[in-house]
Amino acid sequence: MADRRLDTLRHAVRWPVLLKHLGMLGVVLALLNGVPLLATVIGGEHRLIAAYALPLLVLLAVSLPLARLTASERLQLNEALAVVVLAFLIGSLVMSIPLAQAMAGPRGGWLDGWFEAVSAITTTGLSTAATVEDKPASFLFARAWMQWYGGLGIVVLSLALFLHNGMFARQLMETEAVGETLVSSTKTYARRMLAVYVVLTVGAVGCLWLATGDGFVALTHGLSAVSTGGFSTFDASVAGWSPLAAGTALLFSLLGAVSLPLWHRAWQQGWKQGWRGGLAELGRDPELRLLLMATLTIAGLLWLWAPTGEGRAADALLLAMSAQSTTGFAPTNVAALDDASKLTLIASMLVGGSVGSTAGGFKLLRLLILLRLLQLVLARAATPRHAVLGVHLQARQVADEDLWRVLLVVLLFVGLAFVSWLAFVTHGYPALDALFEVVSATATVGLSAGIARPELEPVLKLVLCLDMLAGRLEILALLVLLHPGTWFGKRTEVA
Repeated sequence: MADRRLDTLRHAVRWPVLLKHLGMLGVVLALLNGVPLLATVIGGEHRLIAAYALPLLVLLAVSLPLARLTASERLQLNEALAVVVLAFLIGSLVMSIPLAQAMAGPRGGWLDGWFEAVSAITTTGLSTAATVEDKPASFLFARAWMQWYGGLGIVVLSLALFLHNGMFARQLMETEAVGETLVSSTKTYARRMLAVYVVLTVGAVGCLWLATGDGFVALTHGLSAVSTGGFSTFDASVAGWSPLAAGTALLFSLLGAVSLPLWHRAWQQGWKQGWRGGLAELGRDPELRLLLMATLTIAGLLWLWAPTGEGRAADALLLAMSAQSTTGFAPTNVAALDDASKLTLIASMLVGGSVGSTAGGFKLLRLLILLRLLQLVLARAATPRHAVLGVHLQARQVADEDLWRVLLVVLLFVGLAFVSWLAFVTHGYPALDALFEVVSATATVGLSAGIARPELEPVLKLVLCLDMLAGRLEILALLVLLHPGTWFGKRTEVA
């Protein structure tokens, strides 16, 4: 009976609405990906110009007519999720061609190019390239640039579209206006986040330029740091950098793992009440406190497991910052770490950073809610049966809908990592290294145990691509896209 009632309320996506918004995003993607094309022209890399230009021209030719369609601005949730997923897929496919062309080599091919594009746009940082130091500058810039706009895109789209109905999403978006549509509130939210994102990026590039003395290195690593992406222009990542340079890169990575709406609220309070008001706003945020505590705890454990030697404390701290922020810059050879260190990093990567940040993982907010739920279960053992208890966070009760969503997302993250892990173990890879690799991909981190490489089996490259996309889109969005009810069934009026 309940299923029949649900069927009468369910509505499939409206094609005009979906196509119009895909067209609008397609135009934006074409403009964004025109930046690497411009860099290729300026750099005089003539053999790659056509590879960058042709996919963008095709995307514009398809997107412009679609963007002009007449359709409703009010998106259903399944339409919003479909737009998010398809935007990331289209963006990665468009850039797969020039990246594959730039990677052309004995084992190069389109799949490697798509792997790099997926890793870039999902802000992961895993790579199958044997070396990047011999690659064109446009290739290195394109990956960092894709990470930068992919990070901003997921902050805006995931919160504004995916979590719009949740209490904590409304709090993060700072909007509860009844008359606002999903699109209009997204635009307001996007402008705020863009301002914060640009300020962090300018700060990162400027500080890294001072620390490294190289403008191109500062630009590419600054874009990767703020987006918690982790692509580097060096095969050894940030290993071998001076402590000042590596620390600067990882510091901005940690800042990128903090909720961008929190930075905006802190700036507003600082403007009204002075710097003390801004610091007070930051200090009240439980996710930020947990992020710092988790980073220091992971650093302590890594220092404990590490063999004695000079610089191990600094390496432990930098590696903890890289894993907890899900950035993926490697201050040391991760593949050579002991099993205890790898397990510690797996736990850190799986949790990730704050909701509303560019970080991956299942997010610190969900961990906080799970801890509150555990606290509630323990409290019920000492209270009368008729006592009314609930899960509270920041003096607000967590709604049952939000609680079930948290449990479901965490379960899906663990389930996806487990299924992907089985695929690698079946192919004969060491169990712990395989688990490390799939968690790194699913949490969009980019640290590697050495499995991601040119010789990796094509089917496993596809598994990692699926992990990166699903993890970046919080899995549920991808499931909605694959659900038949999204595409078939009764539709509401377009207007």
